[in-house]
Amino acid sequence: MLLFLDVDGVLLPFGAGPYPVYDGVLPLPAAAAEHPLLTRVDPALGARLTSLGCEPVWATTWMDDANTCLTPWLGLPRLPVVDWPETDEPGPPGLHFKTRPLVAWAAGRPFVWVDDEITDADRTWVTAQHPARALLHRVNPQQGLTERDFTELEEWLQH
Repeated sequence: MLLFLDVDGVLLPFGAGPYPVYDGVLPLPAAAAEHPLLTRVDPALGARLTSLGCEPVWATTWMDDANTCLTPWLGLPRLPVVDWPETDEPGPPGLHFKTRPLVAWAAGRPFVWVDDEITDADRTWVTAQHPARALLHRVNPQQGLTERDFTELEEWLQH
C-alpha cells in the first residue's frame, strides 16, 4: 500500500501551536537553518507513519528537500519523491494538480494520500479513474497530522 505524504499543513502545521518542544536530543538537520519552522514537525511522526505498514512516498512541492530536511528529523529512510510534471494542460474543474500524477504513480496499486488540500473533486475523480482502493485523507492544516487522523488511517487500512 502506497502512502503519499504532503509536508506543509500535514507534517508541518500552520496553526499557532502548541508544537513539540525541541529538546536537543535529536540533532537538528543542517537544513533547519533554511527551514526554521522544521522544529514544528513532531519527530515522533516518523514512527507513527512507519507503524501504518505502508510504503511512504513524498507527494510534496518540497520535492527532494523533504529527504534532506525531514527524513533525518523523522528517523525515516530516504523516500521516493513524486516528480510533478510541468504541463499547461488543465485538468477537470476543482481537481488538485497532484491528483492525476499520484494516480499515475500508483499504477493501479492501492494507496492513501494525506494532504491538506484534498477536495470532493479529487475523491470523485480518483474513484472514477483508479481501479484499486484509495483513501484521500484531508488533514486540518492548522493542526497537521493528529492522533485522530492516524486512527482514521488505521481503521481504513484494516478493511
